[in-house]
Amino acid sequence: MRVSDDTIVALASAAGPAGVAVVRVSGQNVPDIAEAILGRIPQARQAHLAAFLDVDGQAIDHGLALYFPAPNSFTGEHVLELQGHGSPVLIDLLLTRLMACGARMARPGEFSERAFLNDKLTLDQAEAIADAIAAGSVVTARAAVRSLEGVFAREIDALVAELVALRVYTEGAIDFPDEEGVDFLGDGAIKTRLDALRQRLSHLQAGATQGAGFRDGLRVVIIGQPNVGKSSLLNRLAQRDTAIVTAMAGTTRDVLSERLSLGGLPLTVVDTAGLRDTDDLVEAEGVRRARAELASADHVLLVTDAARSLNTAEQALLADIPVETGVTLLANKIDLAEQEAGSYTETWHGHTVSGVALSALDGRGFEHLAARLKAVAGVSAEGEPPFVARRRHLDALARAAAALARGDERLMIDEAGELLAEELRLAQTALGEITGKVSSDDLLGAIFSSFCIGK
Repeated sequence: MRVSDDTIVALASAAGPAGVAVVRVSGQNVPDIAEAILGRIPQARQAHLAAFLDVDGQAIDHGLALYFPAPNSFTGEHVLELQGHGSPVLIDLLLTRLMACGARMARPGEFSERAFLNDKLTLDQAEAIADAIAAGSVVTARAAVRSLEGVFAREIDALVAELVALRVYTEGAIDFPDEEGVDFLGDGAIKTRLDALRQRLSHLQAGATQGAGFRDGLRVVIIGQPNVGKSSLLNRLAQRDTAIVTAMAGTTRDVLSERLSLGGLPLTVVDTAGLRDTDDLVEAEGVRRARAELASADHVLLVTDAARSLNTAEQALLADIPVETGVTLLANKIDLAEQEAGSYTETWHGHTVSGVALSALDGRGFEHLAARLKAVAGVSAEGEPPFVARRRHLDALARAAAALARGDERLMIDEAGELLAEELRLAQTALGEITGKVSSDDLLGAIFSSFCIGK
């Protein structure tokens, strides 16, 4: 993939009426466009109050103009930013004028893509821009900013540097196996360095797992029989009255969804109708939709009554949950049963199921629920992730770790330096995919197409 010669334009701020709108232009034609629309090229990196002119020299709008000449800009190209009034009509007129001057509308993520292709960002930093925008919690947003600042990329670069140094040493040992009577492959130095490399990679994997867990969050579906407190649970989690709560069975008849943060972990929590056989057509449709939600759940919360053990219907609900989907039992209403809050386990058909005893009414036990969901997401109960990560990053790290493990076997069992060197190369290639040092056009296209237009 190479940088296009086209000059691109897009609205960089949110669409819709607003006090201020930001329009961004990037490319080699920016100086000519600035001359046409502003009557001059603004002084670099200074805000200038200016009229944005149409083809007849009439003002489309008035606002601030900022010019960033290449290569000292976000994209590495000439960039012009126009900050005007956030009227959709004025924005449309301005975009039309800019396109008439030689720009074209940018594709989603094309500004960030150009920044990557011009070596202004590593690939993981470019992804962090999108992650910061889409962050579902303060914790995730801070982690994304740290990734954007290069925390993750620096860790990868340091690991790759150690890999390269070990490859050079190993290949030197292959080329000069008996130099001055020294057995380079068998003297323990390679093994020591390889072990240190694997340990450092393992530490990085732990941080990335944390970052991916906080970034992706969980889609949690609440199920259970009528009147066990599912809607009260949703309201307690959301900290507002999202769902109607009454003593009448079947009050919830449709699927309710709420996006929230629990201890920094982004959650999409789905409340469903009570699962039971019913002749009420509306309630029956709610039950059908509740069962359908199980297919898209990352985790299921099966709410029960703390005053009794699992009944036959609830055991049947457990059996309906897909094998690949985890489940946590929630023994609700401990305030009525006069029980203590806490975590517990229950054995059902030879399988151990985790549970939390809590009260949706007074909030007791919710800290145990938060810890349980964080464990399900693969994040620790305490602390923030050092950076944000994606599933593709975890896959690349896992492939690098597997290559180093195979390399260890080649060294210790086969005493084959050539095979170790090849595994080190494969590990380096996998790590290079994270920062974009090694990438394909298909990968880049998939990543940047998910960005907002204007980013």
